[in-house]
Amino acid sequence: MQSEQNAEKKAIALKELPPSHGQLVPVTAKLPVPAGNISTGPFGRWRKMLAVLAVIMAIGGAGYWWMHRVPPLPPGIVMGNGRIEADPIDIATKFAGRVLELRVDEGARVTAGQVLAVMDTRDLDASLKKAEAQAEQAKKSISEAKALLNQQHTQVVLAQQEMDRAESLLKSGWVTKQTYDQRQQTLNSSKAGELAAQARVTEAEHALDAANHDAELYRVNIADNTLVAPRDGRIAYRIANTGEVLAAGGKVFTMLDFGYVYMDVYLPTLEAGKVRIGEDARIVLDAYPDHPIPANVTFIADQAQFTPKMVETQTERDKLMFRVRVRIDPERSEAHADYVRSGLPGVAYVRTDTKTEWPERLKAGS
Repeated sequence: MQSEQNAEKKAIALKELPPSHGQLVPVTAKLPVPAGNISTGPFGRWRKMLAVLAVIMAIGGAGYWWMHRVPPLPPGIVMGNGRIEADPIDIATKFAGRVLELRVDEGARVTAGQVLAVMDTRDLDASLKKAEAQAEQAKKSISEAKALLNQQHTQVVLAQQEMDRAESLLKSGWVTKQTYDQRQQTLNSSKAGELAAQARVTEAEHALDAANHDAELYRVNIADNTLVAPRDGRIAYRIANTGEVLAAGGKVFTMLDFGYVYMDVYLPTLEAGKVRIGEDARIVLDAYPDHPIPANVTFIADQAQFTPKMVETQTERDKLMFRVRVRIDPERSEAHADYVRSGLPGVAYVRTDTKTEWPERLKAGS
């Protein structure tokens, strides 16, 4: 009885529920659509704006590329990428010693003959003073030897006079043959003494020369311990510090020679084979794209790079690359030394046909 009443209550409750309650809604049921066209809604307007912006950017990029594109090179001119370099010079000690003073630092521009560093030369200074003292002593020895030489010479003169008189008296019988022989022996002895005195003078003069040479050697060594710049350039590295003890040949600085500025590029076989030593070239640095620098070819490698030395096929030969050095005129590089930076990337253009004219953008300026 109780179960029947519960069943009736459930039936009545189900009749009072909305028709959709407890039922599955079909997947194909349409969702409500907001009023208005979707293409004219806020999302549609944003899509149109983005599309227009993309078109404008594409047109602008194409225009920028067209305005800044690199014109093709005419036949007879080849190019290669490289980095500008200046010839490095090591400033090193000639003798072992201690660094006394450094007068420049990295980045300093120096001129030929400028003092860069000074080594401790107290030991050489002492040796120089000793050699100079020996030279003074040799001068006094020379004076003494010359005085003795003069004394011996007067004895020779006197002995010669006595010999002449004895010879004339011997003829008239006024002196004996014994006296004549004694005068002869005295003359010979005086002449021998004069020769000995002359030898002592020569010996003293040689001693003076030796002392002077020693002193000059010490002066040269002291001067060599003053390190100077051999060329105009810029200090690239400072390797030693004040107070350090260096061995003979120890490096103190490395400087860049402004008179030898160049760029090495690699060209394939067909192009490198047409390049000649002394041929006209141009260097264009990335930092100064509107200032082509006149240069000349100074070196062409006789061995290929990047591939084996011996290749047989035409395809492999085309892959061979040869190093070509293009050097800037020394006067030009020294005149623009403030702009010389080792390692700056750029492009070198080399002319393989002398009849080819340089394009306007590669004509040399001042």
